[in-house]
Amino acid sequence: MGPGNSMQAPFLINLGNQSQVPVISFSATSPFLDSLRSPYFIRATHEDSAQVHAISAIIESFRWREVVPIYVDNEFGEGILPYLVDAFQEINVRIRYRSAMSLHSSDDQIKKELYKLMTMPTRVFIVHMLPDLGSRLFSIGKEIGMMNRGYAWIVTNGIADLMSLTGETSLEDMHGVLGVKTYFSRSKELSYLEARWRKRFGGEELSNFGYWAYDATTALAMSIEDISTVNMSFNKTKNTTKDDDIETDLDDLSVALSGPKLLQALSNISFKGVAGRFQLKQGKLEAKIFKIINIEESGARTVGFWKSKVGLVKSLRVNQTRINMSHSSRRLRPIIWPGDTTFVPKGWDFPINTKKLRIAVPKKDGFTNFVEVTRDANTNVPTVTGFCIDIFDTVMRQMPYAVPYEYVPFETPDGKSIASYDEMVYRVFLGEFDGAVGDTTILFNRSTYVDFALPYSETGIVFVVPVKDEREKGEWVFLKPLTKELWFLTAASFLYIGIIVWVFEYQEDRRFRRQNITKKISNVFYFSFSTLFFAHRKPSESLYTRALVVVWCFVLLILTQSYTATLTSMLTVQELRPTVKHMDDLKKTGVKIGYQTGSFTFEKLKQMGYDESSLKAYDTPQQMHELFLNKSSNGGIDAAFDEVAYIKIFMAKYCSQYSIIEPKFKADGFGFAFPLGSPLVSDISRQILNLTEGETMKAIENKWLLGENNCLDSTTSDSTIQLDHHSFKALFLIVFGFSLLLLLFMLARKRYLEARQREIQGGETRAQPDPPSDGRDGQPALEAAASNEAQLHEPTALNEGLSTPNAPVNEEGNVRDRDEVDIIVEAEPSEVQPERQIEMGSVRYRKHPSSKNMIPFPREMRLSRIKST
Repeated sequence: MGPGNSMQAPFLINLGNQSQVPVISFSATSPFLDSLRSPYFIRATHEDSAQVHAISAIIESFRWREVVPIYVDNEFGEGILPYLVDAFQEINVRIRYRSAMSLHSSDDQIKKELYKLMTMPTRVFIVHMLPDLGSRLFSIGKEIGMMNRGYAWIVTNGIADLMSLTGETSLEDMHGVLGVKTYFSRSKELSYLEARWRKRFGGEELSNFGYWAYDATTALAMSIEDISTVNMSFNKTKNTTKDDDIETDLDDLSVALSGPKLLQALSNISFKGVAGRFQLKQGKLEAKIFKIINIEESGARTVGFWKSKVGLVKSLRVNQTRINMSHSSRRLRPIIWPGDTTFVPKGWDFPINTKKLRIAVPKKDGFTNFVEVTRDANTNVPTVTGFCIDIFDTVMRQMPYAVPYEYVPFETPDGKSIASYDEMVYRVFLGEFDGAVGDTTILFNRSTYVDFALPYSETGIVFVVPVKDEREKGEWVFLKPLTKELWFLTAASFLYIGIIVWVFEYQEDRRFRRQNITKKISNVFYFSFSTLFFAHRKPSESLYTRALVVVWCFVLLILTQSYTATLTSMLTVQELRPTVKHMDDLKKTGVKIGYQTGSFTFEKLKQMGYDESSLKAYDTPQQMHELFLNKSSNGGIDAAFDEVAYIKIFMAKYCSQYSIIEPKFKADGFGFAFPLGSPLVSDISRQILNLTEGETMKAIENKWLLGENNCLDSTTSDSTIQLDHHSFKALFLIVFGFSLLLLLFMLARKRYLEARQREIQGGETRAQPDPPSDGRDGQPALEAAASNEAQLHEPTALNEGLSTPNAPVNEEGNVRDRDEVDIIVEAEPSEVQPERQIEMGSVRYRKHPSSKNMIPFPREMRLSRIKST
């Protein structure tokens, strides 16, 4: 059984390996001991590396990005470091510095090391050492002010498990410290052991190592009982060496014959001990739960737990699944931090007595809306203004802590501009500047040297080209408002309406049926096309035609009004179209393209396949405009390629003369640059998000980028505005459906009337009376029939204009607008004077030569011959 600590373990491990005797340790926790690779070393305790994930969960929950481990300079302290590094890499946490302290360090040496840590920005410290050195460390740290507000301390179980050994004074010095402590569930076995311990040893408290020692002894006793039948003797074989002068007594150790059996029995044993389930896995106990404590003056207070595969939790009684680590700090109870505050330390701060941050700003000759550096004529002191400067100043004022900084112009010694932004970013990487602020675009190659905060400007790169007035001109401009499809559909609709009108009129107008085919076609289609101008004046004979014309005129009204509005817009409104419609046209024409001096767009254009000789630089929006005026033929440009932010400034001044063409290329916009691993980046990024979501950003944009929104959406389209058939599809479908409905209704009515007429004719044939006699005996019957028919055929709405007497007669002797009864009446020419028969529709009339009146034959009287005296 043994050794007592990790420093003694290597000697005993080698001794047990040589003699094949299992070595059971309940206090050697260093992970370095695994490197000895001895199968006879059994660790009846938790390894120090088991707690690193609990520590990393705490670091991640409070979003700390840098830590400094402070450890004792021996096997115990150094063993945990590789595992801490691996765990922190998984959560992207950086170890800025490693502070190793000797076990025998004096107070002055400890104080010197702590002062060194105070000069660093990191304020999160992880302490891994035993209580004797740890109590001295925290006492000196409190003395020099490292236990004040803003600091965060985390101790491992090397101190947390042995809090009873530190004393009350050490608890006062460690007020606000977090600790990771080994967790033992309460059980009957544990309570019984503690009772017996207090009974024998009084008030002395039993530590965790005592629990493990008790379980290890129990396991050894049970294993020996299992192999009681095995030979327990030793094989006394002396090892010979080449040089007897270096021979020691350890060389005389014998080999235990029962060693392998005892090792196997220990590896397989499992029971419920006072420290939990005793079951070895790969020669050591496995830790699944750690307690998170908050040390106060009165003692340690439990604020949560860490469970493997779950993370941080407030209580072990509630079943919880894997949680989002960004919110895992909510799973801990309130914590008292150093300085007796509940505010979570931000994890870093500016070192004591440090100078201001030197922030590089570019010296620009153009586009000074973003950054402008001016110098006082007398003092030569630089003054920096602009959109980017206002954004950075506002962000820094909103930071939860003060950050002193000053702007340093990035320029040549004689005050001239240095065009390369890549060089400015590289100077930040070299440490000449603590950051860079300006219209610095976030690029992949730059991100390998610095860390960028989130972008604060609009992203994207676009082409801008001049525009020209292309109002519709020419002799065929009147055809432009409608597409070809709509013209054809309209013409086909006129023909269709003419055909339907023909069908309706043919059924109702007998005169129309007697016309020749040419006159029929001309009348029908003249009527159909005249509806376009609402010039149809002659009333139609068919009620169906009138109903159809009403619906068709409604469609024509909408169509003609839309056509008129579109044609008016084409002839009067100025239409500005780009000289080039797409980026591919620039390559085909081989025009010169402009780019901003010092911008990354130069390399971007070369990557896109443009020859360097066709690229021309500009510095200011005015110079860019002058190059456009000269055009490529006179040493100018026909297109410019720049970021959206710069194009917005340019378009604000020359909106009506230029336009943006497709496509738009992606870029990340402007960002603030800081050295790799700078803790400022995450805080500034959060403040940028807060700024862009509020009204402050709009106020800053209106101040420096005024007028940009007027032309922001002046992106061109290749298609002209025309009315197509899709816009009027519903109207044409309505006309088509309504016409079919009328046609079906007309056919149905016609068939009904024919069936009715056949029915009447059949009935009259069966009940026909004897015909009246010739001479005066038949005359009264004829006069009565004529009188009845006159009463039945009084003028109505359908035959208005036709009356008896004095009905109008055309040149052919026909009466207009009157139906005729399809009855032929014959009279003997020898007995009566000849009468003139007049046909109108399906009704025939008789007219006496000496009278102007016409007498219709009644429909009910179907006589084959009537004789008059």
